[in-house]
Amino acid sequence: MATHENRTEQTTRTSLLATNANGTLKIIVLTAPSGAGKTTIARRLLEVIPGLRFSVSATTRPARAHETDGVHYHFVTTERFRELITEGALLEFEEVYHGRFYGTLKTEVEQSTAEAPVLLDIDVKGALRVKNLYQDEALTIFIQPPSLEELARRLSKRGTETPETLKERVQTATRELNYAPSFDHVVVNEVLEIAVEETIELVRSFLHT
Repeated sequence: MATHENRTEQTTRTSLLATNANGTLKIIVLTAPSGAGKTTIARRLLEVIPGLRFSVSATTRPARAHETDGVHYHFVTTERFRELITEGALLEFEEVYHGRFYGTLKTEVEQSTAEAPVLLDIDVKGALRVKNLYQDEALTIFIQPPSLEELARRLSKRGTETPETLKERVQTATRELNYAPSFDHVVVNEVLEIAVEETIELVRSFLHT
C-alpha cells in the first residue's frame, strides 16, 4: 500500500515530467560533506559541459561576503522557507545544521533535458531523495575527502568557521560519509585536478546514454 510520502513523491515526479516536452529529465547531482570540494568541481563542470545549467538552492543561512542572492543561493528567511515547504515548491529540503535549512526549488529542475541538463550541488540527504525520485534520470556523485583530518584542515583554511562550527561540520561529515555507497559514484578529492577529470568523464558518459 502506497504511503503518503510515496504518493507525494510520485506526484512530484509526474508533475515535473509533465512540464518537460521530451518526458526525459537529465539531472546531475554532486553531494559531499561541507569542505570536500564539490562546489569547486561543480564550477568546473559548468565551464566544460555544454548547456549545463546550475540549480540555485534556497537557504536560510546568511550570505557570505562574496555571495550574491540568486546566483550562489536564493537567500530567504526561515519564515519564507517554511512557506515554500507549505506551497509544495521544494523538490527536497533539509535542516543540515541547527536552524540552517537548504532546499531545491522544483522550478530549477523541471526543464532539464539531455541538451540542457541541470546540475544540483546539494546536501547528502537531499541528494538521496532526488535519486529516489528520479532513479536513472539522475546521476549522483559523492565527492569524498581523503580523510576527516584533511577535511578539517580545508574547512579551517576557509576562514569562515569558529571552533564550534568547525566541530559541528566535522561531526556532520562523519555521519554523511556513511552514505557514500548509496550513490552512483564516489570520487575521492585528494588531488583536485584528478577529481575534476574523473567527474567530467562520469557526467559526459551519463549525458550520452
